[in-house]
Amino acid sequence: MTTAETPTPTPPLTVAESPFLQAIVQQIRANDSYGTYRHWADELLLKPYILTKAQKREISVEGEVDPITQARIAAFFRAVAYCIEQETGMLSQVAIDLSHEGFGWALVFSGRLLLVSKTLRDAQRFSFVSLEKLSQEGDRLIEKGIELATRFPEVSQW
Repeated sequence: MTTAETPTPTPPLTVAESPFLQAIVQQIRANDSYGTYRHWADELLLKPYILTKAQKREISVEGEVDPITQARIAAFFRAVAYCIEQETGMLSQVAIDLSHEGFGWALVFSGRLLLVSKTLRDAQRFSFVSLEKLSQEGDRLIEKGIELATRFPEVSQW
C-alpha cells in the first residue's frame, strides 16, 4: 500500500459529538445527590460503561448485581427515555426489573405504548467495547422508540 492508499484512522467519538452520551452524563449527574461527580470529566463518568471482552470475562456473574451497576443500567435507559421524550414531546418513563442473578428486562414506555423492550442477561457485565458502540446502541434504541411513538401517538397519550 502506498501512502495515498493508507486509510486515515477516524478520531474516537467524544461525548460532545453524541447527544445520547451527553444524556447519560446528564442522568449520572442528576442522580448524584452528594455532588461527587460535579467536577469529573464526562469521559471519566462514562468509563465504567466501556470494558474489553477480557475485562468482561473477569467479572463474576455468580453474585448479586451491585447497586453501582444497577445505577449504570438505569442511567442508560433513562437517557434513552429522555432522548425519545425530547424528540417526540411525549413523556417517557423507564421500568427495570433485575433478578438477583442478573437477568431481567428494561422497558421504556409512554402512556400505554411500549417504546423499548430490552432483555438483560448477565447484568453484572453491562458494558460496551467503546464509546462509539455505547452511542450506537443508545441511538438504535432511541430511533426505534421514536418510530413507534410517531406511528402510534394515540396510544402514547394518557
